[in-house]
Amino acid sequence: MSTVENNLQALGLSLPQVATPLAAYVPAVLSGRYIHTSGQLPLIDGVLPLTGKVGADVTPDQAKELARTCVLNALAAVKQIAGDLDRIARVVKVVGYVASAPDFTGQPGVINGASELLGGVLADRGVHARSAVGVIVLPLNAPVEVEIQIELSD
Repeated sequence: MSTVENNLQALGLSLPQVATPLAAYVPAVLSGRYIHTSGQLPLIDGVLPLTGKVGADVTPDQAKELARTCVLNALAAVKQIAGDLDRIARVVKVVGYVASAPDFTGQPGVINGASELLGGVLADRGVHARSAVGVIVLPLNAPVEVEIQIELSD
């Protein structure tokens, strides 16, 4: 087990199976030394635990937890390509989408769930650039979707 997976285990977390794509795409692709994941929903065993808009149907704290789940799904997709999460040299970028009620403006706090988990398991390698974007709706009425870009070491 990799150091990253040991760090996840210390937090009481583990990597899920790679989520099955919902349409015509793959969970992640390798380009040179970079892995780009597709947007990952907070699926747990193929099911969304919550649906709806953040700030209306889903609380910001619930959405922040869902963003953590998205990152676990993204890391599973990265591992499928990299073979070992210890090959991660750094997280380059995180893009988070938050299905938001019209008056909700706390997207950065929601996506902190993703960023904090990456920092917690990767330390300095988890520090990244980021966008947190409010949108009207996401696939399957998911509250949150996250994609990551990873640079691999040799």
